Amino acid sequence: MKLVVAIVQAEDAGDLLDGLTQHDFRATRVKTAGGFLREANATLLIGVDDEQVDTVLDVIRETCTTRRQYVNPLPPVMEPGELYMPYPLEVEVGGAICFVVPVERFERY
Repeated sequence: MKLVVAIVQAEDAGDLLDGLTQHDFRATRVKTAGGFLREANATLLIGVDDEQVDTVLDVIRETCTTRRQYVNPLPPVMEPGELYMPYPLEVEVGGAICFVVPVERFERY
């Protein structure tokens, strides 16, 4: 048994849950926030048998694609009276970060 921990952008999470449900996988969604862009993420916890890991990862790959987006960076700490106008910065967002972790024991009540 494995636990797939998938960290995805919040706007991809709904479609990913739908895709997982269509393949009869169960998942738990936890709302999280990213450290760099400070935007909403979702962390999905998906328990599967060893032979189902590749199928889950394929669903994640198909659903969570990367895209380009403009963001306004946080301004640096400045002295009073100084003016700093940050320019929008183009970054790549989306996709998924996945961890596959062995599970020693699983119980459902």
